[in-house]
Amino acid sequence: MAENTKIEWADHTFNPWMGCTRVSPACDNCYAADMMDARYGRVKWGAGEPRVRTKDWRKPLKWNRDTPGAFVFCASLADVFDNEVAEEWRFDLFDLIAQTPNLTWLLLTKRIGNVLKMTSGIDGDRAFLPPNVAIGATMASQEEYDRDRMKLTLVAERREVAFTFGSLEPLLGPVILDHNAPDWVIVGGESGPNARPMNLDWARSLKRQCAELDRVFNFKQVGGRNSDKGGHELDGATHFDRPKVAACPR
Repeated sequence: MAENTKIEWADHTFNPWMGCTRVSPACDNCYAADMMDARYGRVKWGAGEPRVRTKDWRKPLKWNRDTPGAFVFCASLADVFDNEVAEEWRFDLFDLIAQTPNLTWLLLTKRIGNVLKMTSGIDGDRAFLPPNVAIGATMASQEEYDRDRMKLTLVAERREVAFTFGSLEPLLGPVILDHNAPDWVIVGGESGPNARPMNLDWARSLKRQCAELDRVFNFKQVGGRNSDKGGHELDGATHFDRPKVAACPR
């Protein structure tokens, strides 16, 4: 399953496989589970359920040729670092990423603690992550930020990644950043019929903090239960900024 995307912080999405398990409060209203399991019956969600590998892995090769510089969100319907995904599938994905050096691959995970061990060789030293990968962690609350920010920082120190990013979506409460904040901070409210509200002051605070810490701020959406996702503006302006990969300090 590969396609152009309506996600504001990427140009394409690519799903090498489908299926996952809810592991965070951010997963409570998972759109992927609702769509691919409950609505379409394409894959069963949850622990012990088989993940389903997709068939068309050729489109990224076309994007590499036709849209150099594009950002590819990988696994919007799964998690690359899911414990229940076959190791061989991950290595096949990393091989594909290495074959597409003109693309920046965004690997967002709710299992940031798995990244180092899942990208090391038998001797624990050889890294498999290609350098055109950006690693992100979902941090929906202060608790998750405090728990995972150093794990993400450690990945940046031990792997040659393009940059790090944090998805603070759905933003479930105020978050105070520190000097270990990701290079790119993506903020958004939850959308869908059961959306939990986001206080815009939480987003305003993160925007100010990003400016103070010299981080790139991206505001995806206000969120809400309406089809327009509450709109994309924060105080009358859009904030769709992205890291400049060549200028990234890491």
